[in-house]
Amino acid sequence: MKKGNLFALIPDNLNDELFEPLVENERVTIERIISNGHSSPASGWYDQERNEWVVILKGDASIAFKEGETIKLRTGDYLAIPAHKKHKVTRTSSDSETIWLAVHYEK
Repeated sequence: MKKGNLFALIPDNLNDELFEPLVENERVTIERIISNGHSSPASGWYDQERNEWVVILKGDASIAFKEGETIKLRTGDYLAIPAHKKHKVTRTSSDSETIWLAVHYEK
């Protein structure tokens, strides 16, 4: 068994976005992501092999899709992103952490 708290052990200094796997096997990965004003690199898009489901536990963010749509997410909002749907994070809260829970799973 493994016990933790999604709101604990947040680093004081987040120079880089923090990706922390919580549960991982060949079919699913559940991770905590902590952002603070971070965004995806300007060039390129995420093009993931697996589906991704994300929920914002604290803060807010915007996710842009290659087709032109941008979705804004606030605390409590979730989004299911199909595999190979090209996307990037264009903005996260800069005045406090954005805490995500992401689930990557097979098609």
